[in-house]
Amino acid sequence: MTVAIFTLLLLLQLKHWLVDFVLQTNDEVIDKGIYGSPIGIGHSIKQGLGTLLCIVAVTGVDYLFYAVVLATTDFILHYHIDWTKSNYGNNDITSKAFWVDLGLDQMAHQMTYLFIAWVVA
Repeated sequence: MTVAIFTLLLLLQLKHWLVDFVLQTNDEVIDKGIYGSPIGIGHSIKQGLGTLLCIVAVTGVDYLFYAVVLATTDFILHYHIDWTKSNYGNNDITSKAFWVDLGLDQMAHQMTYLFIAWVVA
């Protein structure tokens, strides 16, 4: 693995943690389950913009078109992964099913980042 791809994956992990866990508001948590909600869409836009910054930080602006396409892909996938978990996942944090669903949700996001890194490589 090249240093650039490792750096990209590291930045994507940090971005994901920051936007999904540190900066996410209660309104975003609630509205991610309402399809088309501007607040839920806004959460995924922040993820996409973060992805754009991560890719540009590693590749520079020479690949800006591809960075925009990949960031848009992340936005769309992130939105639908979150919506699916909100609507079909277990919401009882005391149940094993909640943690299985949360793990599946996070794995889906990580698979998106692996795909992005594969395209950038």
